[in-house]
Amino acid sequence: MEHFICRPEDLPPGEVRILTVNDVEIGLFRQGDEYFAYKNVCPHQGGPACEGVRTPQIEDQFDAKGLFTGQCLDENDMHIVCPWHGYEFHLKTGEHVRDANVRLKSYPVTVRDGGVYVAI
Repeated sequence: MEHFICRPEDLPPGEVRILTVNDVEIGLFRQGDEYFAYKNVCPHQGGPACEGVRTPQIEDQFDAKGLFTGQCLDENDMHIVCPWHGYEFHLKTGEHVRDANVRLKSYPVTVRDGGVYVAI
């Protein structure tokens, strides 16, 4: 069942809203014009994953000879970091950054008729 959460202008890009829908606590994230909803429970030990910081993927840089030259941030691959033990998940998929078998529980998000809806 879909539930109205907010209007798009009520959740600015880069923000998250933690809310309870049908006794399920979720985090609704907005990244640019995309929305993602996850159950606010880390699969590691039940921490409030959606309340953690969001950080871009760190990528190593190498020159033509394969020598390390530094690092850069990939703003197109944002991560959610669980505040309890630092487990990181890709914002767009909910998958753990190292083990695709570990993931946050996701919920479909729809934007229509001036509203953002989450199906729980």
